[in-house]
Amino acid sequence: MDRLIKLALSSIVRRGSLELTTASGAKFSFGDGTGKPVEVRFATAAAQRAIMLDPELRLGEAYMDGTFIVERGTISDFLEVMLQNMGLRRAMPFAKALVFLRKVKHALFQWNIRSVARKNAKHHYDVDFRIYRLFLDPDLQYSCAYYEKNDYTLEQAQAAKKRHIAAKLLLKPGQRILDIGCGWGGMGLYLARSNEARVTGVTLSKEQLAVARARTADEGLTETVDFRLQDYRDVSERYDRIVSVGMFEHVGPKNYRTYMQVVNRCLKDDGLFLLHTIGTNTRKLAVDPWTNKYIFPGGVLPVFHQIDAAAEGLFIMEDLHNLGTHYDPTLMAWMANVDRHRAEISALGYDERFYRMWRYFLLGAAGSDRARRNQLWQIVYSKRGLDGGYTAIR
Repeated sequence: MDRLIKLALSSIVRRGSLELTTASGAKFSFGDGTGKPVEVRFATAAAQRAIMLDPELRLGEAYMDGTFIVERGTISDFLEVMLQNMGLRRAMPFAKALVFLRKVKHALFQWNIRSVARKNAKHHYDVDFRIYRLFLDPDLQYSCAYYEKNDYTLEQAQAAKKRHIAAKLLLKPGQRILDIGCGWGGMGLYLARSNEARVTGVTLSKEQLAVARARTADEGLTETVDFRLQDYRDVSERYDRIVSVGMFEHVGPKNYRTYMQVVNRCLKDDGLFLLHTIGTNTRKLAVDPWTNKYIFPGGVLPVFHQIDAAAEGLFIMEDLHNLGTHYDPTLMAWMANVDRHRAEISALGYDERFYRMWRYFLLGAAGSDRARRNQLWQIVYSKRGLDGGYTAIR
């Protein structure tokens, strides 16, 4: 097994500085010695075999179990090295059959119908709300912030994100706004407060809905803000502006066209639609197995041409802005909060494995962003174009 892993990694890791210690104690070095040194170790032979055969799923599980140990650097540093070298995105020869079977399963079952969408939302969002209170900013923004200035705090960067989105929507007082995937209500409440807008927000999470409605009542905005437990496909009213932040990743490729058709139906002819979504450079035919199992069931990151094809004939793209480099500091700020409140998370009844799961999720995503494998796109669409054109806002 040591010889196999040496052979596999030697063919993959050409750049960077990676040192690996096998379960038997053998040490191997990979890369050209450039960049930040990373050292990892297999604690058991079983973990080493499992990761060799199924790295996309088993690496995360071994990290959670403490059988894959990062001894120098972080898990994000390790994943950055691997992804920069196209590692975890290329199946090793003996894992190709497994990858093929996942693609077949995805093609057959990943339709994300209403009942599945509700179940997926419940898995991630209908957990103890206090967890999110501990690592998000006070407004509970669970999407990429906008670090307009490098020294911004997480709270300042999230506030900048909301201002940035509002500015791109060219809002006017009294307009009707639809927030698809409204989360805990922060974006919708901000738009209502700052622009005297009438906002409708839809979510599939009962926990998010309860929090959003309570916040609306506390702020005295029940006359102008309405949060609903509703699938986006069932929205029938028409709106001046539509915004969707961090929700498109849950739609699924088979529903991209349907999603755009719904937005087109609900958007007034002179309206604007802003889509804020994580994207990736390489089309994924199968859901990432670790993320699908532990974090976002059914979640798939789109490639740009899929979004463009879904919008074809329905919208005019007025603006495209890649904020991908802003996700790394966002994720690291969340991770710092998780570490800062580790004792409180434990007091809520969550064990070390849960902590390691969140650590792998957040730091792993940061590694993907640093390797520029993932992006964050803000796209502004109109139905017919705007009189006088659209001025891009940066």
